[in-house]
Amino acid sequence: MAREQRVEAVERALSILEAFNQQRERMGLAELADETGLYKSTILRLAASLQRYGYLLRGSDGLYRLGPSLWRLGSLYRRGFDLGEVVRPALRQLVAATGETASFYVREGDERVCLYRENSPRVVRHHLDEGARLPLDRGAAAHVLREFTRDAPPRPVVSVGERNPELAAVAAAVTGADGALRGALAVSGPVARFDEGARGRAAALLAGIAAELSARVA
Repeated sequence: MAREQRVEAVERALSILEAFNQQRERMGLAELADETGLYKSTILRLAASLQRYGYLLRGSDGLYRLGPSLWRLGSLYRRGFDLGEVVRPALRQLVAATGETASFYVREGDERVCLYRENSPRVVRHHLDEGARLPLDRGAAAHVLREFTRDAPPRPVVSVGERNPELAAVAAAVTGADGALRGALAVSGPVARFDEGARGRAAALLAGIAAELSARVA
């Protein structure tokens, strides 16, 4: 078996970008050092290159934030799937019918990526950001993406408290005309509100909408 090839400098630079999230949109040098485990001198060198190519910005306050090059690449990534025009209306339909958050996931290696989402209008909700990366071993959408097979008819999958003890979700497979998996359509919300009855109704709705999408997706 061939040895895995790794470039440490590249991985260190990527670890800087990966350190940012919804709770840490701006960080100083010390915070980045804490998050990445890298020396400050190393971060300064790598950050200079990331800034040069637009992947990182540094404000007058000395805080770093993600740069516009990531937005450009993210937009190219999403356009590569060419699903937004048909998926977004379906997500809005699911939110209107269930009152919960609706999402569309695709598989990327050992993770799932939230490609499109429509958050619930309720104050207490399961909030997701487009582009969020989640594990592939927990959650209804993860089961759909990991366990899909053409040999068995797709059916909605339910998960309760797998990734978060306070959340429940229902997901269904979306396929293309060739029968290949294109992604997972999901509805998720707080367990206390998105109870067994609500999940059952959402599953029936998801099955129909997923089938409609599958008929329209190339």
